[in-house]
Amino acid sequence: MSAKRLAIIDYGMGNLHSVASAINHVAPQVEVDVTADAERIHAADHVIFPGVGAIRDCMAEILRLGVDRKVKEALNEGKPVLGICVGMQALMSFSEENNGVDCLNILPGQVRRFPSKVVDDDGSRLKVPHMGWNQVEQTIDHPLWHGIAQNSHFYFVHSYYVQAEESGQVAGRCHYGVNFSAALQRDNLFAVQFHPEKSHTDGLQLLKNFVAWDGRP
Repeated sequence: MSAKRLAIIDYGMGNLHSVASAINHVAPQVEVDVTADAERIHAADHVIFPGVGAIRDCMAEILRLGVDRKVKEALNEGKPVLGICVGMQALMSFSEENNGVDCLNILPGQVRRFPSKVVDDDGSRLKVPHMGWNQVEQTIDHPLWHGIAQNSHFYFVHSYYVQAEESGQVAGRCHYGVNFSAALQRDNLFAVQFHPEKSHTDGLQLLKNFVAWDGRP
């Protein structure tokens, strides 16, 4: 039996090698392929859609390289797909960043900027970007949460947050002055705002769960 293959889509806008290293750590038996090649993505059993940087630049490269088609094809084929950080934001309908950018509209919802004077519940000023560890409330039972305790901490770096339109697609919530979607799910798609590859034990567990996931909620 051949080894399971996992493609990390490379469009020049992700922390690709950190993600690949984390997958190699939790699942050394998996063949990890960092690539933008359509045939290699098509040949993979699992697909990761990462992203770091400004959404306008990310969307420009996503469209230039046809990554939008590759992600949609993987989803239509029933392959487990994991979006990470800006990869999650790119899945939404629209982002306020860079004076407004249309995204892939795979998941309905908006990407909004944290308020300029965002404050904690006690009234203390919070810094933007939201950078560091924060609790994630799991809002549904999902295979990717297996072995991860409720309200575990994950590592975030972002100035914009996702506001999902369909509450049933929210798999995890976080609070940083405002409530926002920290994880979304639909069928064989799971997406997270945080960086699992930087989130130590619980982040590695989520990646391990993804590799084992068959794409069913």
